[in-house]
Amino acid sequence: MKYVFGPVLSRRLGISLGLDLIPFKTCTLDCIYCECGRTTKKTTERKPYIKASHILDEVKQVLVKAEKLDYITLGGSGEPTLNSEIGTLINEIKKISDIPVAVLTNGTLLHLKEVRKDLQHADLVIPSLDAVSPEVFKKIDRPAKGLDPGTIIDGLIQFRKEYKGKIWLEVFFVKGVNDSDEAVDGLIKTIRTIRPDKVQLNTIDRPPAEPTAMSEDIEGLRLIYERFRDNDIHAEIIKPFEIKDAPALADQKDVKRSVISLIKRRPETIRHISLFLGLQVPFVNKILRELEQEKKIKRIILKGETFYKA
Repeated sequence: MKYVFGPVLSRRLGISLGLDLIPFKTCTLDCIYCECGRTTKKTTERKPYIKASHILDEVKQVLVKAEKLDYITLGGSGEPTLNSEIGTLINEIKKISDIPVAVLTNGTLLHLKEVRKDLQHADLVIPSLDAVSPEVFKKIDRPAKGLDPGTIIDGLIQFRKEYKGKIWLEVFFVKGVNDSDEAVDGLIKTIRTIRPDKVQLNTIDRPPAEPTAMSEDIEGLRLIYERFRDNDIHAEIIKPFEIKDAPALADQKDVKRSVISLIKRRPETIRHISLFLGLQVPFVNKILRELEQEKKIKRIILKGETFYKA
């Protein structure tokens, strides 16, 4: 599979089948916290980077085998709305499956009428908004030329007016960058005008694009959460997995390929790989040792914790 990965366990979406619509790290932003690494192609140009028909062919193959999926998720390792065939893909998936379709987007292109139209038939859209001031926006998200928070916010407001599905707005906090009282107050004021169904407060959980980017501590997130709640905004903190018994998701006949497919998109710990793929930790450890010996993966240390990356 070139464009479809999983099923994997998602902190927000349960058992999810992931779809890559864009070449690796082609994005409108180059966020300092991105778990996929630095953006290699920063652009706002929409075009059919990967044909919808090619992705759909792989989706059909997986759906024949998949026993249970909570979502089919369009996201991956780039900005999916850059693909001008995303609307076609969503519509074609809806024809062959009743599984809800979710779109993970940074929201930077929602000011474009054609992008808003493309997402109309998705069941859930999860856009992001990390800052409302131009200074903080540039510092945390490092946008492509021509993007500014005012235009992005206008796009989110317009999308809420037109879209009938669920919107969960993600705010990603980096300690000392967008967590000041002024920055949080600005986000709260703006989000009240966007009116998402829910706000998800997130922070760094894997090695970020910039080693200097620091995760917000749980106490800091809790205080931010209380400020959102006090302003009548439905918010939640995205927490690490707390799953005792993961379902068996991996193809046991080709576990190495499943592991590489997972960690080539973002670094993961042994525990995460075990949960995502439904495998015992000792077995995952054995597979990782073999892949290291084959020089197909490498280790990354963050805060004393070991992550693996293809």
